[in-house]
Amino acid sequence: MAFTGNAIANSFKQQLLQGGHNFTASTGNVYKLALYTSAASFTSATTVYTSTNEVTNTGQYTTGGGTLVNISPLVSSGVAFIDFADLSFTGVTLTAAGCLIYNTSNANAVVAVLDFGGDKTATAGTFTVQFPADTSSAAILRISG
Repeated sequence: MAFTGNAIANSFKQQLLQGGHNFTASTGNVYKLALYTSAASFTSATTVYTSTNEVTNTGQYTTGGGTLVNISPLVSSGVAFIDFADLSFTGVTLTAAGCLIYNTSNANAVVAVLDFGGDKTATAGTFTVQFPADTSSAAILRISG
């Protein structure tokens, strides 16, 4: 199997309306990013973090992935948006096809599935997940009406 493109988890959308996620920087929930091999199969129906097909421990990367740094939610031009600081894992040798963003403060609920568009590799180096600009037209998570 493989990743089926980028997706916001359907369960996350419902949980937002139930107050299940707080993205406020420094006082909000804890979000993590876990890397996966091309054997992983995730869609918008994915609901919870799993270690199945996660990349193996290497260098600074360990099972469960890394903690994301929230950038507080903003609203501009009628669009609410949230982003994270880029996340790097050093001293790693790994190949990842995509990742899950999930909320450890809410029973490891999946927020988003990100497809890297193919295998990305680091060999005895640094693997960085670079997030788009924190703007109403580019941020990783956006809500518009």
